[in-house]
Amino acid sequence: MDVLQIIEKYYTPGTQLYDLLIKHSSSVAERAIQIAESGRAGDVDKNLIYEAAMLHDIGIYQTDAPKIYCFGAQPYICHAWIGAEILRKEGLPRHAEICEKHTGAGISTDDIKAQNLPLPQRDMIPSTPEEEIVALSDKFYSKSKPDKIFTIEEVRKSLSRFGEGPLSRFDGWVKKYIG
Repeated sequence: MDVLQIIEKYYTPGTQLYDLLIKHSSSVAERAIQIAESGRAGDVDKNLIYEAAMLHDIGIYQTDAPKIYCFGAQPYICHAWIGAEILRKEGLPRHAEICEKHTGAGISTDDIKAQNLPLPQRDMIPSTPEEEIVALSDKFYSKSKPDKIFTIEEVRKSLSRFGEGPLSRFDGWVKKYIG
């Protein structure tokens, strides 16, 4: 599969948004493959991990996040399920699942209801190694600070504001995949 061909159906090469998306996604994909090849992940689909990591933020263009060159109508929190819908329409259901579940350390139905989030009311928590590895890898990079690689402690601090569930999931992934 040519992930750039898919991305370029929705993004114009050479624009600030395209360049930022490619930089971020490439960083996430590189880290995800390093984790997948570390031996700690077991038997995982490395091609799926790479492709899904490259496509995990495909929905950002439909969100309102001007600091990262996104001028759509939807709140940024919606980018993962928007991206998942795009990937389902592209005939990529496994990639769509990874995309939908990468936000934070996953979002539960209870979190969606309690925080009145503008998301479909369903669990969006990674449950396969491929989903976990892409979500974990994404935590170390931010599109708003594209040249920074966050430390585990910086990620923990950021996730802690969302409660014990996401922090606990992240800690579990770190222990499982990084050591």
